[in-house]
Amino acid sequence: MEQPLQYVEELEFAVRLAIEAGDVITHWNRIGAKQWEKSENNPVTEADLAADRHIREAIAEFHPDDGVLTEESEDDARRLSCERVWIIDPIDGTREFTEGVPEYAVSIALAVAGVPVLGVVHNPAIEITVAGAKGLGVTRNGSPASVSRCTSLSRARVIASRSEHEDGRLDAFEPHFGELVPTGSIAWKLACVACGDADLNLSLKPKHEWDVCAGDFLIHEAGGLYRGFGGLGGPYNQAEPVRENAMIAGPRPLVEAVIALGRDPEPPR
Repeated sequence: MEQPLQYVEELEFAVRLAIEAGDVITHWNRIGAKQWEKSENNPVTEADLAADRHIREAIAEFHPDDGVLTEESEDDARRLSCERVWIIDPIDGTREFTEGVPEYAVSIALAVAGVPVLGVVHNPAIEITVAGAKGLGVTRNGSPASVSRCTSLSRARVIASRSEHEDGRLDAFEPHFGELVPTGSIAWKLACVACGDADLNLSLKPKHEWDVCAGDFLIHEAGGLYRGFGGLGGPYNQAEPVRENAMIAGPRPLVEAVIALGRDPEPPR
């Protein structure tokens, strides 16, 4: 049976680790990280790999029995038999990082039996850390935070993918929003919603677990909902770590209002 404050030490570890990884990223940004394409429109840089290595080495030292799922390393099938798994994106928003747009973040989550119990999203460009663990609430740079109290879509400040906005995927929804702000990293968008810096996030394209696990936890711990048009997202640490559903994150009244619009977008393949 889980005890109150069970994940205090893990949260302190994850916050420290995210900030350290952010320092690694800032160092490579300063000296000029080389970049290349892993696949079409999927960049990676020396900073991604260096931050990933720093995070993995720290987990191996301090939590050697835990599994790890990370974007920038070969998948280790051992994680599938682990009760506890760290789910990591060393830089979510690599394209923004390469373009000098301060909308990228280190994303670190811990899932236990497939359920997120801890999340940290750290934006090193503007030195903001949104963090929380089960039963401990959410903080923004150490101060208590929660999802916004906005209840009306017509007044909501919605942050969404820049590419989804540019290709017209949000056209059917945008007239219902007070404001739509194209923004980078999905981890960073979810963190902004979790701490009330934005009211709602709508994301239509498939995502990987490492993109959203920390943000998913933060949204729920901050009093909000993160769900798809067809229901909740399901457990983490899957053999195929892809989340296909379009997802909505924010205060319950706003999430339910978007679903009530009756538009269930099919994710692009």
